[in-house]
This record gives sequence, C-alpha cells and structure tokens, in this order.
Amino acid sequence: MRRPIARAMTGALGLIAAAVAPLAASAPASADSVVVGGQPTRITEAPWVVALSSRDRFGGMRAGQFCGGVVVAPTKVLTAAHCLGRDVLGGEPWQLSDFTVIAGRTSLRGHGGQEVRVGDTWVNPGYDPRSNSGDLAVLTLEKALPTSYVIAVAGPKDPATRAGTPATVYGWGDMTGNGSYAMSLRSAQVQVLPDSACERAYPGGLGVSYRGEDMLCAGDPNGGRDACQGDSGGPLVARGRLIGLVSWGSGCGQAENPGVYTRVSAVLPQRF
Repeated sequence: MRRPIARAMTGALGLIAAAVAPLAASAPASADSVVVGGQPTRITEAPWVVALSSRDRFGGMRAGQFCGGVVVAPTKVLTAAHCLGRDVLGGEPWQLSDFTVIAGRTSLRGHGGQEVRVGDTWVNPGYDPRSNSGDLAVLTLEKALPTSYVIAVAGPKDPATRAGTPATVYGWGDMTGNGSYAMSLRSAQVQVLPDSACERAYPGGLGVSYRGEDMLCAGDPNGGRDACQGDSGGPLVARGRLIGLVSWGSGCGQAENPGVYTRVSAVLPQRF
C-alpha cells in the first residue's frame, strides 16, 4: 500500500503535500483527472463550493488556490484543518496578508463572484496531524456571502451518511497526480462506503488508520472516481446536505484505497 496522503497543495509552486503521518515528503500519487473520474461543473450548480486562495503564497496562475471549502453560514466556511498547517502555508494563517476565499466563480481565472478576505480561523482543538483525526477548521469571513451560498449540514444520524448513498465530491484538484491542476470546478459521483472498506484499506500499519467515529469512507467500489491533491477541504454532498470534507487517502481513484473524509457531523462545533 502506498503511503496515505493529505489532499492539499503546499509551497509557492503548488507542490503536493504528502504523507499524513507526518505530512511530509512522499512520492506523488497517480490520478486520472481532476476530482478523478469527474466532469466540469458550473458554480451555479453548487454555489456553496469555494476555493481557498493566497496569491502571495501560491502564485497567480490559478488565482492562488490551494484548498477547497464549503459555505455553511453567510460568514462561515468549513475546510480541512491540514489546509491551515505550517507546512502548507509556510506559517500561521494570520500571516498571509491576502488569505481569501473565492466564491461564486467556476473558473479560477474567470470573472464574477466574490473574493472575500478571511478575518479569523478556528482549528478543531482535537485535530491530530499525525493521524488526521478531527480534520476540520472554520474560517470566519470579513464580509457575509449571500444566503443562497449556504448548504445544510447533515446530522449525526442522517440517512445521507449511510453506506450505499450516492454522493458528490467537488474541487479544483490535480489532474495527473504530478501537479497539473484544473482551472475550472469539477465534480465526481461517488458513494458512501461502509467503514469496513476504509478499515481494510488503512489498518494503521504506517502509523495512520481509519477512525469511523470522526471519518467517513467514500469512493467508487470499482475505482476511478475520487478526490485528489488540491481538493482538500472541499465538500462531499449527499441528498443535498454536507456530509464530509476531503481529507486524505492513498493514491487517487483506486478501488482498494477509498477516499477518507472528515465526518462533519462528528467534528463541527455546536456553535461557531
């Protein structure tokens, strides 16, 4: 089994953030396409999907995009905690002078939508960067987004989280696993998988294991559909509700190694 990888980008040139335990050097994973096995998606179909951006840190070619996020309240965006790590940002989030979210824009280099500055960040205090358990952060925006951008979050016993439920993952991630990233939003149809599928794939032999209490397993039982590098923090949606955030996995689109998502209902604070 290849070493599990976080699905964020790091470094000024958008290099791949690798092993989750720790998030350090490893070979890039192979992938077939952006949001592997996906298709182009207009932002009007999923207005709550946003891109996290810092042009100072990641350059202007892709508008500084390095992770995804999802709007759950007019001034609140959820993303993966590992997207805010020092190895990704090169320091603390508040040290990025141009840390923004790009909302309402299909193409990163397109027009329209809004770029809203991040005013504050909250990282789940239970987040463990060695295991990626509790991989969730909340961004507070300096300006409210339209309420039409907000998506509902599934509850802990919501049928949307049951194994076999069709789900969709969104992002602007890597097309090849070698640093070739998309300019426009993509989505891929997957399904919620039983915890046992990820328990088999990630038993802990390399220092990281799947934990069903705060992680969610999703993918295509036959492979070929998945999130990949650069998609971290992006939403996994089922039955019109947010059920997960892209977190980590081994490779991209491999049937034997499904994607691991943060189980939002288990980690999101009651008040944020």
